[in-house]
Amino acid sequence: MTLTPGGPEGVLAVTPREFPVNRGGLCQKGWTSATLLSAPDRLTAPLLRDRATGETREVSWDEALDHIATRLLHLRVEHGPDAVAVFGSGALTNEKAYILGKFARLALGTSQIDYNGRFCMSSAAAAGNRAFGLDRGLPFPVTDLSGAETILLAGANPAETMPPLMGHLAPAGRRPRLIVVDPRRTPTAEAALRGGGAHLQPAPGTDLALALGLLHLLVTEGHTRTPRREGYRSTRTSGWAQARRAAAQWWPERTESVTGVSVADLRQAATALGTARRAYVLTGRGTEQHSKGTDTVSAWINLALALGLPGTEGSGYGCLTGQGNGQGGREMGQKADQLPGYSSLTDPVARERVARVWGITPEELPGPGRAATELLDALGTQDGPAAMLVVGANPAVSAPRSHHVAERLRALRFLVVADFVPSETALLADVVLPVAQWAEEDGTMTNLEGRVLRRRAAQAPPPGVRTDLDVLRGLAVRLGRRAEEFPSDADTVLAELRPATAGGAADYSGLDPVRLAAGEPLHWPLPAHRPAGTPRLFLDRFAHPDGRARFHSADHRDAAELPDEHYPLYATTGRVLQHYQSGAQTRRVPELVAAEPEPYVEVHPDTARRAGVSDGAPARVVSRRGTVRARVREVASMRLDTVFLPFHFPGEGAANALTNPALDPVSRMPEFKVCAVRLESA
Repeated sequence: MTLTPGGPEGVLAVTPREFPVNRGGLCQKGWTSATLLSAPDRLTAPLLRDRATGETREVSWDEALDHIATRLLHLRVEHGPDAVAVFGSGALTNEKAYILGKFARLALGTSQIDYNGRFCMSSAAAAGNRAFGLDRGLPFPVTDLSGAETILLAGANPAETMPPLMGHLAPAGRRPRLIVVDPRRTPTAEAALRGGGAHLQPAPGTDLALALGLLHLLVTEGHTRTPRREGYRSTRTSGWAQARRAAAQWWPERTESVTGVSVADLRQAATALGTARRAYVLTGRGTEQHSKGTDTVSAWINLALALGLPGTEGSGYGCLTGQGNGQGGREMGQKADQLPGYSSLTDPVARERVARVWGITPEELPGPGRAATELLDALGTQDGPAAMLVVGANPAVSAPRSHHVAERLRALRFLVVADFVPSETALLADVVLPVAQWAEEDGTMTNLEGRVLRRRAAQAPPPGVRTDLDVLRGLAVRLGRRAEEFPSDADTVLAELRPATAGGAADYSGLDPVRLAAGEPLHWPLPAHRPAGTPRLFLDRFAHPDGRARFHSADHRDAAELPDEHYPLYATTGRVLQHYQSGAQTRRVPELVAAEPEPYVEVHPDTARRAGVSDGAPARVVSRRGTVRARVREVASMRLDTVFLPFHFPGEGAANALTNPALDPVSRMPEFKVCAVRLESA
């Protein structure tokens, strides 16, 4: 999209551009995004808080940065480099994510850095890496989806979260058969039913059993035994026998008893997938945000591999990203265990490469640190960080067990937040730094199909506001680093990150800024010897050394917490059309607030009656970790055993006050999507 003059009172106006992914369309959040540039409570000067009184005062940039550097240096001397932590964001540009990781490891010397993308796509990334040897959200262009006969979409609601994508999932004139897996009858599920598709409505936390049951049917009904599919598995995969044995235990009646999805619906979905010549399996947050999210995504990948979809023209498996730079944000080194180029922090070759670019020895690079949930839980404890810098995130609302996370943030000896509005996390900070918004800075982002996109500033930031790159440079110099090690110009950072990623899974070394500026479609890997890029991965071989994809077998296991007599209902969370993430931005757009002004809980009418509540009445949703106040919405399509809450609201309406911080053992993803609750009248 572009920003042009002509909005009310001189505010820039948003105009959509023709682009392969959105085809000239925008969602409501996109249309109203320019409103944020002039939010009434926009921060325009650094703020310093007096802990004794709680009052804040405006200070100069020099005073703020000097104060931060002094405090951080003191804590490092007193407790060591890991006394200072950094928390980043999947909304940062590639350049900012790269410099933030460099700042943590070089200027601070800390291993304690992670980001909110850990809550977003980490399970799909882990599953994709172990299946294919490489993780890219969609290993094919989005436009390929329009040619599908059948698309299975598990745990995603793009009709509300990515409305322009629906033009590919349900194009006018010719609709793929869309099968939606979701505990709720979402607008996406409604679209599937209107188009002659299906909605499979499992109990929260049972997607793994559902995937195993569908694979069982594909095998027993002969869909996996065609010559093409057998040839694909024998030459391009390994581990099929074990995966088939695991699925053999999930006959249709057993799958129905665990998931609640009828045998008839299971058979219909298996037939639609098994008979399609061109099919896709896509997953989203609903499959990932579980204590078994990696295994659940692997089960859906197994389904795709059994049918010979990945690495095939016109078919495939992919994962839908969740944040503005969800793909690029996890490739540039702001994750606890990664270096730029999507490289492992424990890989000696990657450490040598990055150290050479940074002008240090590999031994100077810290090792892996804590993942996001564990990092936040350790804040202010005897063995945890005493200080934290938060850039572009709002964990006081977005993290699991959010009220507990807010307590941990308060327990820090020093908290610094860089943001453009006083988010709930910023309100807890000792220093708040006002930084530029998306329309006020240059940089690149990488979309869900691995295409690198160039973004140019449409206007200068307000007086007193600096870019994140400026802030990190100013702090790095005060911490003893040379200014040239931390460029504040995005193009200069891009020139540095290219060799820093060379040879990594996400290789940007061949990225040509001239071609990028001209709008050429440049998809990573973009190695210097193949600068044309790779729009479609795996057509010849997968990224494992032997070129084969891996089936990964896992059996269904229960969620970490199940309903009981005290907490008889499942609660699941998600997004709505008008709001985004923690809501810190969208709750400042009048048009969006008018459409969805307050927290609510969706409940089946019979469930509401049993709990003594009614449509429109205030209610309490109570888990073992917290209580949420929300207005009841009776929805006849809800499961009787499930309630739904959007997670965009703070305070008494914060849905993540309920959620379970139980972690996936591989991805360290928290179990956002299922916990046990009870419903009460308020």
